[in-house]
Amino acid sequence: MRNQWLRLLLLRCHTPSQPRVAQVRHLRSFTSAILHPRAPHVTPKPFPLRHHFTSSPESAVYPPKPLSEEAVQLVDAFAKSGGSIDEIKLNLDLKNVVVTHDLILSVLGHPDTDSDVAKRIFDWVLKSQSEKLSSKSYNLMLKIFNRSGLVKETWDMIESMKTKGFGVSKGAFIEMSEKFQKDGLSSDVEKLNELFASGSKNNASKLNDLEKICSSITKIVKSEVWGDAVEKQLLEVGANFSSDLVTKVLENLEIDPNKALIFFRWLEGSNLFEHDQRSYNAMARVLSKEDHTEKFWRFVNEMRSEGHEMQKDTYVRILESFVKRKMMKDAVDLYEFAMIGGNKPSSPDCIFLLKKIVVGEELDMDLFSRVLGIFKASGNVLTDSNLDSIIKSLTSVGKMTECNGIMLAMEEHGYVPSDSSRSKIAFKLSKGGKTEEAREFMDNLSTTRNDSDYGTWVSLIKGYCEARNPDEASRSFREMVEKEGASFGAQSLLDLLVVTYCRENKPLDAYKFVSEMVNDTGLSPWNATYKTLTSKLLTERMYFKEAIDVMTMMKNQDYAPDLASFVRYLSKTGSAEEAIVFTQAMSSKRFPSTDVFLRLFDAYLKAGRKSEAQDFLSKCPSYIKSHADVLDLFYSRKSRGTKTTAVAVAVAV
Repeated sequence: MRNQWLRLLLLRCHTPSQPRVAQVRHLRSFTSAILHPRAPHVTPKPFPLRHHFTSSPESAVYPPKPLSEEAVQLVDAFAKSGGSIDEIKLNLDLKNVVVTHDLILSVLGHPDTDSDVAKRIFDWVLKSQSEKLSSKSYNLMLKIFNRSGLVKETWDMIESMKTKGFGVSKGAFIEMSEKFQKDGLSSDVEKLNELFASGSKNNASKLNDLEKICSSITKIVKSEVWGDAVEKQLLEVGANFSSDLVTKVLENLEIDPNKALIFFRWLEGSNLFEHDQRSYNAMARVLSKEDHTEKFWRFVNEMRSEGHEMQKDTYVRILESFVKRKMMKDAVDLYEFAMIGGNKPSSPDCIFLLKKIVVGEELDMDLFSRVLGIFKASGNVLTDSNLDSIIKSLTSVGKMTECNGIMLAMEEHGYVPSDSSRSKIAFKLSKGGKTEEAREFMDNLSTTRNDSDYGTWVSLIKGYCEARNPDEASRSFREMVEKEGASFGAQSLLDLLVVTYCRENKPLDAYKFVSEMVNDTGLSPWNATYKTLTSKLLTERMYFKEAIDVMTMMKNQDYAPDLASFVRYLSKTGSAEEAIVFTQAMSSKRFPSTDVFLRLFDAYLKAGRKSEAQDFLSKCPSYIKSHADVLDLFYSRKSRGTKTTAVAVAVAV
């Protein structure tokens, strides 16, 4: 009868869910108390999560492929010796590097990892997060010591492994044996053989016993509907239920969470095993599977009420499972649950969750803000690095339009972006063609800051120029000058803007904008800016008058006229009237020096435009017409032309 009630209790439909992260309850429900009477409660000692490996060869070999970006950052953080545990942790947090068991294995197992760096990483993890070091981690470090010829360190590591119940793997044994033999260390070879022989025998025996018992229990539970017959068979196995055995059985039953939970409760109610942190965490991982989340939340709250914390490994695995199944609300609930516990997720864990929220099909700002609030409530502070990571995720899924909402939410939770971060965002928005969002971003800046935003304006305008949007760039430039003034740095931006206009074949728009800035704001463009504009105006032919106006602006700033551009234009397409206008405009006197006329005449003649040159000469002042050098130039050209004609006639005859 008791078993029938148990089945009904565990398999029935769920009652309406309660708040998931609730105040810890100290009393079980009445039904649970009846069904599962307890022995006097003994608070278990903390039991670190530890994977037990045998002395058999490693099941996975890490090929010599490039390290991941996160692994490279971890190696870089330990490239130099020194630094306290907290300093190194802060450095890794700033880079959003989450040190996991797999990350450690990838670094220690890579053939290019420097032995000193590997040792520093291993020692740091041993001191700060020892639960992330497994038998495999120790064996990889053992191989590194061996390859480096560090015999003493090798044996010291083996002794340390013994205290933790870890054995030397077959792969490590073979490498060490070959190295010892090569170096002529016969005594070490003998010692190693004795160690491995005894260790392999003992470990294999223990493993075989554990595996056989686990297999038997799993088979019994899976094969039949739970009842008295199942319980009888389990008792007949005669197992000594340990954390290792219970955890392994629960993991084997993960495809059937209901049976796993019945088995968990049966152990508890039969006083065969007092559940500890490991078994609770194993059961929590099983219940986190799809369609069992309500049971999961009830269970983890019970786990905490019994004094057991969710382990970091459990948190990571369940969070990744929730995210993969797009259960983002559950993921945030889990983050909140973990943050009020003893094993708080790190800053990179928070950023990981925020990044997953922003890349979802629809950005849920309520969930995003909720995570920020939880993060801040625990005394954490958001950084520029955090923002950069989130913005990269936004960009990767084409959601930069959400940037302003993200920024405002972060600022509401205490984040103060640096000038550099603001500039990066302004540039991304303008370069990406997000004009409305860029305007909104700059409007928000003006309402939240009292100091200068000149650097942000510069980045915004540069982004528009890269996007080849000179019209929006010029609009932003006007607004910048209005708010920040026509500072010296504005000259370089104006030059970039003129170049952008010219690339888009809009020299007239560039001319109008430069004229506006010079006449209305007193801005003084660079000489190079004027020359770029003049050249482009004259190239278009129809803008001679505007080019002359630009030359006047240059004269007002004491710049020499862009003679080369005008000579090139006039000699190829310009009229005699335009040449006269040019010569009169380029000098404060009525006409420029004779050299300017000589250069123009020479260019006309070289271009084969003799009649235009003579027409221009006829309109020049008398002192130019009668100037010896001018007459010589025309005479030499005429003589050369006569001689050429005579030769041509002679050849024809």
